Amino acid sequence: MIARFKDLCLDAADPLALGGFWARLLDGDVADAGDDDTRVDPRSARSNAESIWVNKVPEPRVGKTRVHLDLRLAGTDPAPLLAAGARLVREPAGEATWWVLVDPEGNEFCTFAARKGTRPGPFELVVDSADPVAQATWWAGVLGGTVEDESTHAAVSGAAGFPWDYWVFAGVPEPKTVKNRLHWDVDLVDPEPTALIDAGATLLREPHDRARWWVLADPEGNEFCAFPPHPIG
Repeated sequence: MIARFKDLCLDAADPLALGGFWARLLDGDVADAGDDDTRVDPRSARSNAESIWVNKVPEPRVGKTRVHLDLRLAGTDPAPLLAAGARLVREPAGEATWWVLVDPEGNEFCTFAARKGTRPGPFELVVDSADPVAQATWWAGVLGGTVEDESTHAAVSGAAGFPWDYWVFAGVPEPKTVKNRLHWDVDLVDPEPTALIDAGATLLREPHDRARWWVLADPEGNEFCAFPPHPIG
């Protein structure tokens, strides 16, 4: 294991408004993260890894959503989410038994009807991929966990620090062309990301000023941030 999953970060034009929307969806609180950023802390979270940092960026959202959350509903349809400000993109159809919605800034996410024995809220993180098995295997090598090959997609379960049921890599034909609006952070085991880079990650930015983390990309170009280990004591 090279690192542990830390949390998610969502780019936003208006972090306060977008953070408020996601707080309504996740029954969470909005915290001031400084520098116009916010953080959504779900009240029922089992770890800090379920928090979502909402960060202000100057560039507008363009292109397809390549990283998204799958949410389990409290009921049989997403009416409460629509009332909270989501917009419906697609109804369930055929084998696709879920609704596709977008948040106020156009970021897609999927919602599934309640199921016995589950709790409402996120249960999967989904990443578009050209080679799902290779991506799942790479991230399982970084965070640990078990890889399941499901033909059209692959999933990792049991990754260190990962707070949801599955980390899904879904096969898509189109390549990644722009920065992901949603990305994840990891906490390193070692003081520097040398092992990550040796494993195939690309270094995009060194720590600087108050940004004490490294920005890297995985083998398919998905950006993520790597933080040094927390000091003990």
